[in-house]
Amino acid sequence: MNEVKGIMFDMDNTLLQSKIDFPAMKAEIYRYLLALDLFEDPFNVVDHTSSTLIEHARQKGISDSSYAELMRIAAKHELTGMEGAGLENGALELLQELHGRYVLVILTNNSREAALKALHNTGIAPFFDVIIGREQMKALKPSPSGFEYVMDMYSGMTRSAWISIGDSWIDGKASSDAGIPFISYGKGISFMKERGVYPVAAVEHLSELLDYL
Repeated sequence: MNEVKGIMFDMDNTLLQSKIDFPAMKAEIYRYLLALDLFEDPFNVVDHTSSTLIEHARQKGISDSSYAELMRIAAKHELTGMEGAGLENGALELLQELHGRYVLVILTNNSREAALKALHNTGIAPFFDVIIGREQMKALKPSPSGFEYVMDMYSGMTRSAWISIGDSWIDGKASSDAGIPFISYGKGISFMKERGVYPVAAVEHLSELLDYL
């Protein structure tokens, strides 16, 4: 792996032990979209996440007001789930080791408001150079939009100078499509490959990330 100068982190269940009820969020978003009659028959909702359901709706051309309602639903679940969120094991120690040596970025599908609240409450916000929420993206992960936003900010750094780490296939898909090497956290390489994502490595504990820097 080339010399790493920057690291992009997913937030939920990568750095933070999220309490967001993702199944409940997805179910509410699905019910809302179902009422808009946006799904062809058959539609395999099982293989979707909240973000891919929202992107499906965007592709179908939903109105600005409907999109705003989807964002309101997501934000409601995010803000509730961030109450009392704790850190993943080893997150603080890892960030203390990395801070000042690498450009550190948070890249989350959450609203920036929810992300900032959680990161400040857990005391790790000051470690990051940039915190990117969905407001800075043209489309949610698995779109590479957020990664491209960061690339524009750091135009002097090549893509090979970055790595990203996350726990979900949507993190890996977005990273790979942006040309950024992806490390899977908490999920094995075989799990990711089944979803069309090919990480350069997989780690079970955050401290293992240091082996790839």
